[in-house]
Amino acid sequence: MPNSLPHPAPPARLKVGVLTFHRCINYGSYWQARCLAEGLQARGHQVEILDHDSARVNRVEWQCALQPTLPTAVPPTDRPLYRQKVLKFWELFRTLPLSARFPLDEPAAMPAYDVVVVGSDEVWNLAHPWFGHCPLFYGEGVRAPRLVSYAASFGNHDAALGLDPAWAAKLRRFDAISVRDANSQLLVEHALGFRPELVLDPCLQFAVVPDPRPDERLARRYVAVYGHNFTAAFARETRRWADERGLPLVSIGYRNDWADEQWLTADPHDFAHFMARAEAVATNFFHGCVFALRNARPLACEITPYRRFKLQGLMAKLGAENHLLPEGAPAAAYAACLGTPLSPAITQRLAHLSQTSSAYLDQALTLPQLQPA
Repeated sequence: MPNSLPHPAPPARLKVGVLTFHRCINYGSYWQARCLAEGLQARGHQVEILDHDSARVNRVEWQCALQPTLPTAVPPTDRPLYRQKVLKFWELFRTLPLSARFPLDEPAAMPAYDVVVVGSDEVWNLAHPWFGHCPLFYGEGVRAPRLVSYAASFGNHDAALGLDPAWAAKLRRFDAISVRDANSQLLVEHALGFRPELVLDPCLQFAVVPDPRPDERLARRYVAVYGHNFTAAFARETRRWADERGLPLVSIGYRNDWADEQWLTADPHDFAHFMARAEAVATNFFHGCVFALRNARPLACEITPYRRFKLQGLMAKLGAENHLLPEGAPAAAYAACLGTPLSPAITQRLAHLSQTSSAYLDQALTLPQLQPA
């Protein structure tokens, strides 16, 4: 007898806009924008990254990209190398699934969508040096009947400071909210009265598929150094550990004179290959941790004030706090982080969070309104 139960209707194909910081000269920003768009496309939706544009933002973004290690001065010989890096990013921006371009301060000029997904990145960071206090990322003027966030963050805006009621009111328009760190979770909870879902960064949730790259630089053993302005203690202990094992330290994207080699012109696809093949990762960047975790690389991370909430939130939800090394940590702590494979418990926690992140996203794209927890 044939099954008389009705088959579930296939999910509707939606026109989805992704609203994020997609033109930053930053490996993590590039990949989280691409991964989120491609993850939504894999669900059968028509997806575009909202191509907002601002001469003011472009000017400060490019200035930062050409002198990225401030307050450490950039040697004159590095400037053309950073310029090469910027040009490579610009070429890759053209490969993203971009919408028609519109002015950042004129959202009425954007295309219309069934749903707009805001995130990931520090989209709600009111202290961001050039995107802070931009109402678009709080949903102001977005042309879509449904508005959701995925892995949004308030960056270094401390939850203890609260959220101004005017900005909280804008978040009330969202139909579903998820964040990527506990600090952002507390800010939403205190401002809106419910606890939002904690989800994985898109670079951990979705596939990272870099274009093929020549492997001359990568066909050897090395330790990846990603970040800048590390403390002298972190540099010294990482240097000591690598020297004892005969491993070169290769710094990608930024100059670190304590490393053996500087690869300042790497593009985002170079970066993805480089992190995946490293023997270990030494970083003080959020996405340094993310790419080490997704590739199961041994990891040592130094906390910086600007990235404190992002780093602590990520590692705490994965039970990986021991990979965050405070200043003054003994040599044995560096050896344990850099020389030991990641705990299977971290991988298991990632798998669990991936399931809950998928469930949130599938519901957020279809629920008619936000349901407080």
